[in-house]
Amino acid sequence: MVQTSPMSAALTTRQAAERLGVTDSRIRHLVLEGRLPAEKFGRDLVIREHDLRLVEDRKPGRPSKAASLAASHKRKGSGSAGK
Repeated sequence: MVQTSPMSAALTTRQAAERLGVTDSRIRHLVLEGRLPAEKFGRDLVIREHDLRLVEDRKPGRPSKAASLAASHKRKGSGSAGK
């Protein structure tokens, strides 16, 4: 028998989305990125309520273009600096 406490309540993607103020698809994306743990229950994803804390302080929306470019240059490294 599995015991659950209020701290480990299981949520659907829709419930998690409502709590975070995002869409269901954003929740699935966070799970696929590995930023939000979830378990498959049949065809559905189940998220522990306390795991929402892992992503609740994320910045909303897309990163700015400048931030994206800076991250892209950082990943490429300094190998092209001499060109």
